[in-house]
Amino acid sequence: MHDFPTPESLTGKNVESHLRELGFGYRAKYIADTARVVALQKPASWLESLRNPRHSGPRLSSSAGSSNPTYKGAHEALLSLTGVGPKVADCIAQRDYKFGKSKAKTFNKAMYDAVGDHFRTIWGDYAGWAHSVLFTADLREFSNRTGKTQMVEGVEGVEPVQMKSEIQEEVVLSGPRKRQSAVDDITRSNAVVENVGERKIIEAISSQKRRKTRGSS
Repeated sequence: MHDFPTPESLTGKNVESHLRELGFGYRAKYIADTARVVALQKPASWLESLRNPRHSGPRLSSSAGSSNPTYKGAHEALLSLTGVGPKVADCIAQRDYKFGKSKAKTFNKAMYDAVGDHFRTIWGDYAGWAHSVLFTADLREFSNRTGKTQMVEGVEGVEPVQMKSEIQEEVVLSGPRKRQSAVDDITRSNAVVENVGERKIIEAISSQKRRKTRGSS
């Protein structure tokens, strides 16, 4: 096991050809170009400066900049690197920089931003995990698990209720569409959850808490 080389160590003129010999294929050029940009054109600790300030990380040098990083700022910065598209930038933003990830497939930038903003409006910092759940449910190996009904128990004084989750196939968009209309279509097609049972549980728990509060007073 070896650590991934530093950007500075990947700036040599033979790096790309050596990476191709190691089986990196077309990614060899992306790695070599990106390493040169980060090592020679960006400030020290530039990559670390994109991290979500709400999560602990390495101390940044003053040359990395004093402004607070945001998801959009990190996303735009990553897109400036060779070979990094919206999806890869999102993966890095969530996994390495601890920002909430947006939900998107292969859209143009305007559509991608609109869908991402919509997910963050609903789930905030948990947008990335919401995307992961929907993505996993859409995988072929999990497709036979959708639409199953399960009993929800364990709440004192509440009758067991049925909860059913269903993942629908994604709608293929074609032709010009209005931005908000397209976002609504995608959101509806990604997941439909029958949450009547969940709402009953929440209402029952709230009612039970109110009764206990009155009894103790």
